[in-house]
Parts: sequence; C-alpha cells; structure tokens
Amino acid sequence: MRLGVFSDTHANYEALSAVLESYKTERIDVFYCLGDTVGYGGSPNECADLVRQTAKKTILGNHDAAVAGRMDYSYYYEAARQALDTHAALLSPENMTWLRSLPYKEKLEDINVDLCHGSPVRLEEFEYIFAPEQARECLPMFDELGHITLIGHSHLCKVFALTPNSVEELPAVDFKLEKGKKYIVSVGSVGQPRDYDNRASYTIYDSDEQKFSFKRIEYDIESAAEKVLKAKLERNFAHRLYIGV
Repeated sequence: MRLGVFSDTHANYEALSAVLESYKTERIDVFYCLGDTVGYGGSPNECADLVRQTAKKTILGNHDAAVAGRMDYSYYYEAARQALDTHAALLSPENMTWLRSLPYKEKLEDINVDLCHGSPVRLEEFEYIFAPEQARECLPMFDELGHITLIGHSHLCKVFALTPNSVEELPAVDFKLEKGKKYIVSVGSVGQPRDYDNRASYTIYDSDEQKFSFKRIEYDIESAAEKVLKAKLERNFAHRLYIGV
C-alpha cells in the first residue's frame, strides 16, 4: 500500500493544492494528514475542506486544538494567538466540528504504522522532536511503537532510527526500513517549511516495499502570501513563506 502522508498545511491553500496535484503521479492508495490544517495562513476553511475530502484520517495538531477550544493557547505569542482567534471566527460550523473530533493518535495495525502530530510521548502536550535527545524519550515505549511513527509539528524533515537502547539520526532522504529497528520520521510542512527551502514538503510510505520518500514541490507563494495580508494577519507570516523559515 502506498500512503501519502503530509502535515502542517497551516491554511496555505496554494501549497496544499500543489502537493495534492503532485501526488496524482504517485499512485497513492490512501492519504493521511498529521495535523495543523489551520493557523498562520489565509485560507483555513478552504484547507479544512480539502483535507476533509482527501485524507482518510487526520490527526489533531496543536493549532487545530487551539482553534477548536481543546487547549489553552494563552501562552502563545501575540501574532500566533491573533491568527488562531481569526481562524476560529472564520471556520464553518462543519469544519469546527471536524477539528473538535480529531484524534491525538492513529495506529494502523495492519501495516504497523503510528501517526501523531508531535512526539508520541505525552500526546496532549504536543512536544517536539528536533534532535536525538527528544527521540530518546521514546525509548521507554519502544515495544509500543509501530515499525514507523510518522509525525509533523517541527516543520522539518527528520529521520530517527531506534533500537531498544539507542537512537541515531539519519539523513532526511529516501530510505528503506530495516528489521530490528523502529523509525520516527518527521514529514516536514506543506504550508510553512522551516528548513530554508520554501517548497512545500510531503511524503510517501510504501508499506509493501518498506520504503519511505521525501518530496518537495514549488507553489504560488505570492498568492498565498497575499491572502495572509488580506486576512490582516502578521506580515511576517507572509514573508517567511518566501524564505522557508
């Protein structure tokens, strides 16, 4: 089975549309979204509609939880809070109900895959995995992890290979899973990459071949940025799309 897995669209309709168009050439059997459909960008309803139509399952991200009233975000910085408040006011009742229904985790038992937004440790706290130190916190739950755990949240492409006693960071390039190891893979961001590559990020996992692939695609950044400004959100949310950070 070929899975199309993407995350952190952040209300960037142009990026999401480009990613889904590119997926059409990849023989995808099923799509999964790892959360944060909303926040930061100018098209929250359009993105929510498209993700709902496309993904078999969507995971709850921290921005989704905030907009849906499922977490306290008073400690977020002002511009991020403003965007979340704006999106909460803009979302249709159907999309708000959808966000409120999303799970923190999904376990695909038949192909031994786990899906979550941030670290699988303390799911409701949406902790980041940037480095081996954070991935190492998953070792006590090694036996519970799927062969591969797919996450978002950091907006970075990362690969960590785990054994019961060790964690190794691998290059974020296409790779084949090995027996005896488990993997935590951060799939990057569709709508707001933060690795100084402004192209939208998306991924493919072939469960039959046990192969994982990272993909990038250019999109209409100017239109996406204009929508951020039109929504009267923080100007930097538009600017950062151009530089990929």
